[in-house]
Amino acid sequence: MVKNRSYKPPLIEERFEIIDGVRYECQPSPTLKHQLLVTQLSNALHSACQLDGMIVVAPMDVHLDEQNIVQPDVIYVSNENSHILKTRIEGAPDLLVEILSPSTGEHDKVRKKALYERFSIKEYWIVDPHHKTIDQFVLQEGKYVLEQTFGSSGTLISSRFPCVSIELRKLFAILDRFQEE
Repeated sequence: MVKNRSYKPPLIEERFEIIDGVRYECQPSPTLKHQLLVTQLSNALHSACQLDGMIVVAPMDVHLDEQNIVQPDVIYVSNENSHILKTRIEGAPDLLVEILSPSTGEHDKVRKKALYERFSIKEYWIVDPHHKTIDQFVLQEGKYVLEQTFGSSGTLISSRFPCVSIELRKLFAILDRFQEE
């Protein structure tokens, strides 16, 4: 067998976050179910909120400051806060969404939640694809309060962002097409 010496491996960009100056790897890449939920949420928010702000999906660095750079799954920046949109996002978005995966649960529920609270992100959603739930945290007096936990039915509405209205049955329906592993 002759080896092709001109072969170059494909370029795979490193994905990482920095929280309080500590680097956290974002690997392995997300699962198909994860990415389908990112797409569904992005589409739902875009349909409802495109006139009120900008919706961006990962990978996109959010530079909260030099020591804190994160890559949330879905990002919403209201028109009133659009000054943070540059060639990258520099500052605190209005709403951040993290979709849990087996390797990110503690990171998203503890470390990132505390960070987002500290940087006064107005609303933070933690989506659990396994249980088909969304925990909606809202900032009140500088602290996150669990506004509501939504199941796989009903409609997620935000008291802070009137444009937000997501039918959860439709959101989670895509997951029913795949068997659990």
